[in-house]
Amino acid sequence: MPPDSTAVRAPRFPLGQIVGTPGVLEMLTPAEVQHALTRHQCGDWGDCDPADAAANDQSLLDNERLLSVYHSAAGVRFWIITEADRSVTTLLLPEEY
Repeated sequence: MPPDSTAVRAPRFPLGQIVGTPGVLEMLTPAEVQHALTRHQCGDWGDCDPADAAANDQSLLDNERLLSVYHSAAGVRFWIITEADRSVTTLLLPEEY
């Protein structure tokens, strides 16, 4: 799904409290964070492989954890994880997991 497709898509789930790890806060701009959160919430799972994207789609139905993978403009890979109960969404670098 193209990154700009979120402009016509509605949010598919609540994000809950949004938190970011120190690495994400240091490496990403606020605009990159906001854009990625919008994509994640609209079901654009970013750079997940097809099997993980399909698992996320099923997780929406089963109220399970959601994981998206994105890259910043500078090439920094980061994840967004929304917990199964939708109470918290965390932005983090893979090495901070």
